Amino acid sequence: MRYRYSELFLPFQLLVDSLLLNIAFFLAYLIRFRTPEVPAHEYVTLALVFNLVWLFLLLILKPYRYSRVTFNADNLLTKLTEITFLHASIIALFWVMVQGYYYSRGQLLMAYCFFYLLGIIWRFGALVFLKLYRARGYNTRKFIVVGYGDLSQSVTAFYENHPELGYEFCGYFGEREGNSLAVGTRGSYEQLESFIQQNHIDFVYCCQPYIENKRLKSIIELSERNHVQVKLVMDFRGFLTNKASIEYHDYLPVIQLSTKPFSNVQQEVAKRIFDVTFSSLTLLIGFPIFLFIAFLVKVTSSGPVLFVQERSGRWGKPFRIYKFRSMYNNADKLAQQHSQGDDDPRITPIGRFLRKTRLDEIPQFYNVIRGDMSIVGPRPLVRYDVDMLMLAAPNDFRKILTVRPGITSIGQIEVGYADNPTTSVKRLQYDLAYLENPSLQTDLWLIAQTVRVMVQGKGR
Repeated sequence: MRYRYSELFLPFQLLVDSLLLNIAFFLAYLIRFRTPEVPAHEYVTLALVFNLVWLFLLLILKPYRYSRVTFNADNLLTKLTEITFLHASIIALFWVMVQGYYYSRGQLLMAYCFFYLLGIIWRFGALVFLKLYRARGYNTRKFIVVGYGDLSQSVTAFYENHPELGYEFCGYFGEREGNSLAVGTRGSYEQLESFIQQNHIDFVYCCQPYIENKRLKSIIELSERNHVQVKLVMDFRGFLTNKASIEYHDYLPVIQLSTKPFSNVQQEVAKRIFDVTFSSLTLLIGFPIFLFIAFLVKVTSSGPVLFVQERSGRWGKPFRIYKFRSMYNNADKLAQQHSQGDDDPRITPIGRFLRKTRLDEIPQFYNVIRGDMSIVGPRPLVRYDVDMLMLAAPNDFRKILTVRPGITSIGQIEVGYADNPTTSVKRLQYDLAYLENPSLQTDLWLIAQTVRVMVQGKGR
């Protein structure tokens, strides 16, 4: 049996999670009602619905489909969070449909908190156990690499750096050079099948740049005969730095590279809906506070409440940005173009507080609703900063222009206001990191970090 107990791992995970769900449910019931008696009829029904919804989500989401490489803490927690949230949403819908006023919301909240906590403990425990178990040489999988070169060495180096994955390298195989084997290889193509059979190989990695198509087809055929899994390794290094998707032209796979973040229409629409919804709710709920801030700005220094300035937006299109004024009136017309930090004499007393807490940026939620900006994205720049960055880092700056500028960003959190060309370039490098993997999940994390900076008054 080639995979020994691996096939039992999936149903075991399912069984443990189902058990934890019921433990969490009845533990919350006992704590809420402080009685060891059999639950009331309504809660027996709710427990049954709990389990049926859970099984339904398991069939739809298939949350336990992991390879050894993807079986990591990030994926485990993401799947747990996703299935817990969906389960809670369906139960909430059930609660509304049956008008379940007799169900305790406190009991339901405790049940999900217990389940999520127990789920985290179980997953981390399983993850640590498997990594230690495999790192000690147990539960290993044997693999060989066909085709020898830099790319094949990258494959073996990956598994050497991750012994916890439990992969045992058994050698390179490659084409003969005259009467001898290719340098660095263990055997020729003719020796491949016998080696697989004698050593019980599990995986064959084929590095396509070094293998002819005809030879590759024969390797796949011999692997099928010996029930060995084939993995193709393509050399995309150097140009596949963006997200990619595969589309099929009949049977021909075509790799489509993303030339800008959120190039997927669904992602773009989802981000825009989130931006407008979040901005509208923020302006609506915080309206009394914003009126009070406007009053403080007005009475502490002469001039308008709002500071309006032209900035460069997406694709370099200019737009007018709005902020609560934090400097004395007409301060932007003085010799200094950038703010000189906390010691800048142009900043008003209330302006210093607004900058520290980032409250001066609040009116930009209006820019978000208008479509000039996003909540999360590289900070919009004035014309002279644009000209400077086009000279200092033209290629990087062009990437920044492919997305809407934002109220907050990685660069704004880590660097803050750019008061000279050096900090402008440094902030640009941070914002480029966001473009590597933009997502709504990343946006939510950055918003949370911005709130932390606001509460702590550490805005720079």
